[in-house]
Amino acid sequence: MAASWIGLNECADNNGGCSHICSDKRIGYECECPSGYKLLDKKTCGDIDECENPDACSQICINYKGDYKCECYEGYEMDPVTQACKAVGKSPYLMFTNRHEIRRIDLLKRDYTQVVPTLKNAVALDVDVTTNKMYWCDLYHRKIYSAYINKASDSSQQVTLIDSALQSPEGLAMDWVHKNLYWTDSGDKTISVATGDGKKRRVLIDTELYEPRAIAVDPKQGFMYWSDWGTRAKIEKAGMNGVDRQVLVSESIEWPNGITLDLSNRRLYWVDSKLHLISSVDLNGANRKVLLSSSDQLGHPFGLTVFEDRVYWTDLEDEAIYSADRLTGHDVATLAEDLNNPLDVVVFHELRQPKAPNSCNMGNVPNGGCEYLCLKAPQITDHSPKYTCACPDGMELGPDMRRCVTAPPPVKPKTTTAQPTTTTSTPSTTTTTTTTSPTTTTTTTTTPPATVTATTRQTTTVSTRSTPPAPSSTVSSPAPPSTTLPPVQGPLPTIQPNSIVRENSNLSHRSGSERYLLGNNITVAVLGIVIPIVVIGLLCTGGYLIWRNWRRKNTKSMNFDNPVYRKTTEEEDDEIHIGRTEHIGHVYPARVALSTEDDGFP
Repeated sequence: MAASWIGLNECADNNGGCSHICSDKRIGYECECPSGYKLLDKKTCGDIDECENPDACSQICINYKGDYKCECYEGYEMDPVTQACKAVGKSPYLMFTNRHEIRRIDLLKRDYTQVVPTLKNAVALDVDVTTNKMYWCDLYHRKIYSAYINKASDSSQQVTLIDSALQSPEGLAMDWVHKNLYWTDSGDKTISVATGDGKKRRVLIDTELYEPRAIAVDPKQGFMYWSDWGTRAKIEKAGMNGVDRQVLVSESIEWPNGITLDLSNRRLYWVDSKLHLISSVDLNGANRKVLLSSSDQLGHPFGLTVFEDRVYWTDLEDEAIYSADRLTGHDVATLAEDLNNPLDVVVFHELRQPKAPNSCNMGNVPNGGCEYLCLKAPQITDHSPKYTCACPDGMELGPDMRRCVTAPPPVKPKTTTAQPTTTTSTPSTTTTTTTTSPTTTTTTTTTPPATVTATTRQTTTVSTRSTPPAPSSTVSSPAPPSTTLPPVQGPLPTIQPNSIVRENSNLSHRSGSERYLLGNNITVAVLGIVIPIVVIGLLCTGGYLIWRNWRRKNTKSMNFDNPVYRKTTEEEDDEIHIGRTEHIGHVYPARVALSTEDDGFP
């Protein structure tokens, strides 16, 4: 009986119940699936969605039953060998700050060119491809500059955009659609925006920022993104008008320095200098992925950019620029070595800055009808406003939401203050007014996050008589010596209704002994309140000073480990470097003569 089962072909009967392929075995059979399918159970095959794998295609993945297809976005074409999407048009090149200069590297020819020489401490950098302009921050001068790329080597062609109210501008991003400039300031703990000419500016965010560094913008969707490597390291996003702020990454992150956007594939990349990582998330903070993790290949990464299928970064420790496959993290390559402090890096190519409608110039109303700034609003839903108006610091929008008005002063908390009594003097009456000056003792101790403020105010007593007061009628109190005021003309403000003031105003109607005892009782009561408050205030002050000293030590250590070269003590050293006759850092080869079209200049 058993031998008869050995020779039986189960696949001959209804294909063995298999949906696709039935494979007969010496004993029994198995159901199998063709390429592009997988077994959902032991007999049924289902389609494999290859596009669920983000690395399946360079850009666009189209799934079919049993198969899939890769395509490229507009402006790209597929390499027939590698199946990678390559940009069409002018040759792309990298631009990077080298602290004392700004240079460029052609990504195809790999030749070097000096763009801006003899700088002091250039850190942040960005470009506007359509106008062929570049923008950079100099921490030594605490200014933001701009210049046309083909004229930037001439210092007379360099324009100072922002030259005031800057402490440590470490991140810079140009809105290439609406022509506004965004930057981070780790000294002021702010994120600000200004028009492209620097004439109009405003602080957008000034709360819960610790060490803001890099910043990137998406003018089409109206969002800006930034990194913060402070004690609460994080990567955040908000509308380009400063609203709808949210945290994207706050876990497993220490020193996020450079960030960059891959707008085609809707992802954000960043480098972590302490964890030695290159990671990415989608633009909502989901689908997090570690691209590269290596202390050898990521000594101290700082700047970051992405183009086509490659991610590029600068490394302060290795003094080099590297690249790797942005999908797998493999194929790490060296673009340049022996550089002098390579910091920020960007790619210059029109596909890095895709075209989008300018929301502030739609219709016949220039600047969106705004009196001051017109800022792109975040496009959260189809009904989101396209832009909002903004005013300079210290002003706010009026009822029409376009014109600016002076902001009302902040409302101060009301305090109860004793007011003098109302008296009327006549020409024939000599009036002598004796009053004690108000004495205010304020002790403020800051112990994050609470603030304790204690205020004690002595009362004011006004006594009016037709003749000079007798010595026996003088009221004893701990207040400063009495002051004789000129005769009162007209009515005085009405006294406020509180019990201590009312009691003191009745002293003139009591006997000397009664007034003496009552005054002593008030003095004891006031001292019983003031002394404990002063003691508590001193204790809190001491605690705050200890905490601040501890925090200063820790902050200094972190600034040393994650440098951005913003120390003013290096000014003399900078002068020596600039004055030397030898080359700074890498000795670059002579510039290869290129045509204007190859350079990407207009």
